[in-house]
Formats: sequence, structure tokens, C-alpha cells
Amino acid sequence: MGKFTLILIVLFSFIIGCSKEDPKTTNKTTEKNPSQTLGGQSNVKDDVSEKDVVKIAAGSPDHTTLVKALQAAELIDVLSNAGPFTVFAPTNAAFDKLPAGTLDDLLKPENKQKLTDILQHHVAVAVYTTDILQDGQIINMVDGTNSKISKKDAVIMIDKGKISASIKATNGIVHVIDEVVLPPSK
Repeated sequence: MGKFTLILIVLFSFIIGCSKEDPKTTNKTTEKNPSQTLGGQSNVKDDVSEKDVVKIAAGSPDHTTLVKALQAAELIDVLSNAGPFTVFAPTNAAFDKLPAGTLDDLLKPENKQKLTDILQHHVAVAVYTTDILQDGQIINMVDGTNSKISKKDAVIMIDKGKISASIKATNGIVHVIDEVVLPPSK
């Protein structure tokens, strides 16, 4: 057998071997509804790698309300993707500052778009570390509106939300803030 033929056989065997589906990694469909796929990026199990912005929020006892809101708005998978994202993450205490009944109202299915707009006003598509943020800087948020950074001494704020901590993620950065930052009225 010639050298060229042997190379072709090895290459062909490699291609055939790589094309077989691994049942553990194949995106399966449900048996009851073949058009429905199971899970998205947020369902990838990985206990070894660094955390993305969603896993950081989900692992924080101070961000359970934010995670619940992200689930209601169906934004978990979006924010689990590659990014890069800067997430200004309001704490549970920040949500508690909203007028009574506001959060419950926003979590209703009929208010999903309003909730989505508010949550998207907490996300920028870029990585803005605290050393990049400057006083007077305007940041375009995912909802299409802008937020303003103010910086005085060591205090950095986005609109009325004070950044109290920053955590790097695999797909961006999470800045913990003490206010729910509402988008400007349209």
C-alpha cells in the first residue's frame, strides 16, 4: 500500500470517527415534542471553568431576586453566551427599595417586555472595568438607552446606583450596585 493511500485511509477514518454523535453532547429533542430542544447555553454543566455573569449572580445569595427576574424575562441563556457583557447587578436590597408591589407586578407574564427592558438597562455589550469608567461617561445599554457614569474619589455610580463590588467573569464583568437603575421614559 502506498504512502498516499495510507494517509487517505487514516484521514477518512478520522473524519468518520469525528462525525459520530456523542449522546452526552448532542442537543437532544424531547420525546413528547420533537421540535422542542432541551436547554440552552446556561444548561451546560461545567464545574471546572471560571463562571460567566449568570453563574456569578446565581451563586450570590445577594442576587436571588435578580436571577428570578432574569428567569422570568427569559434572559438567562442570552447572558450565558460569549458576550462580552458588563452587568450592573442590583442586590436583593436594591429591589426591596422599589415601591411596594412593583416587583411582583413586573414578574407577571403580561409585563415580561417591561421587565426585559428594565433588566436590559443593566447590561452593556462590552467590558467596562472600574478603571475604564470615567466621570461623565455615557454608556449605551442593551435596551437602546444610555446611562451616565459619575466618579468621585473612589465612588463610582451608574445613574443612581453605586458600584460596591466588581467580579470578573468569563464573558465580561459584574458590578454589584445598590439601586435598580430604571431606563429613561420613552
